[in-house]
Amino acid sequence: MFVAALCGCGGSKVTLKNPSIPKPLIEQMQISVAARYPTSFDSFVHEERVIGKEKWSIDLGASNRILFTQLFSSMFSEFTVIDENTDAKDLQIDALIEPTIDAFEFSVPSQSQTDDFAVWIRYRIKIFDSEGVQVANWPIAAYGKSQASTFGGDQALRRAAVLAMRDAAALIILQMDKSTGISKLRDARARSNSAPPTVIPAEESMQTTAVEDIPDDAG
Repeated sequence: MFVAALCGCGGSKVTLKNPSIPKPLIEQMQISVAARYPTSFDSFVHEERVIGKEKWSIDLGASNRILFTQLFSSMFSEFTVIDENTDAKDLQIDALIEPTIDAFEFSVPSQSQTDDFAVWIRYRIKIFDSEGVQVANWPIAAYGKSQASTFGGDQALRRAAVLAMRDAAALIILQMDKSTGISKLRDARARSNSAPPTVIPAEESMQTTAVEDIPDDAG
């Protein structure tokens, strides 16, 4: 469901709620993944005054969390969402995903001299391994466009934003593993857990201790 309200100050406020994507027909990666959504991602609002025109406010609200959670749940065999206070190293996971928004831009028909509302969103996805080490930093540029004559002003801008988010979802489905190598982190964690501890031979340990015990002025 989408909600739009006109501000009494002569501007327009567009709010997105409960966006969805078609369920991806993909084979799940057999990997345990958690997602951590920063507050700025979880409640993103973009405000801008079009030159010589009205002020627009685009409130994505929790739509990013809803969309990305739906997407990642379809992509990975095990998926959970954690809050910002949870230490991922305390969890039995292979990878942690942390998405953010680098930039949000839009255009209205009066700017483009067309009938189109357009939205550009630049997401960034950081991937961390089970030890909390960052292994990937992937920028994603997404785009959506909708015609005012078909949907009306606010509705067209709202739809353009949703289409941009869906564009990002499609790029993630098609390119995430290639761009980040996330599927390899399960094997990396398994190798780390099965690696035998380093053992120093008794003879070498005794020799090292003996040398360290010799006073500096001995001789």
